[in-house]
Amino acid sequence: MINRRPPRDPNAPPPPPGDEAVAVKRSRKPTLSLKGRALSYLARREYSRAELRRKLTPYADAEDPEALDRVLDALEQERWLSNERFAESVVNRRASRMGTTRIVGELKQHQVDAETVAAISEQLRETELARARAVWQKKFGEVATTPEARAKQMRFLAARGFSRTVISKIVRGADEFLDDV
Repeated sequence: MINRRPPRDPNAPPPPPGDEAVAVKRSRKPTLSLKGRALSYLARREYSRAELRRKLTPYADAEDPEALDRVLDALEQERWLSNERFAESVVNRRASRMGTTRIVGELKQHQVDAETVAAISEQLRETELARARAVWQKKFGEVATTPEARAKQMRFLAARGFSRTVISKIVRGADEFLDDV
């Protein structure tokens, strides 16, 4: 079946000449305000203030640079935007697979305040051995017998952001950390 264009409306103006003949069609959707666009982003997932600022900057009015700050402040006052909720969201998504170092690094990258990062770091360090053990068990399941295999397991856990002490406890032997439970 051949797809053909519908016939051109005889009352419509002719297309512009040259390369402009392939003009971009304008969207029929109304343009969103900064707050509308921010709420659209926040409806999908939690964002830190810095991350939302970065996403909204291209849409901010160049003549009124404080407008973006006013929108972000209003969203925080209305509790649509919260760095604490964002931090909890990151922890819930990443804690089962990543170590404390990696999660804390991600929170710092998103400019979450230091006291929130410190509290979450303390909370994660308490459960790091159990989380690392679960990740190690899922990937390897048995203690390494050769130095190469041990190094591979250590690199894997280090790339996931687990601390050296936790990695050495786990890679040393499965029977040794059964007492820690």
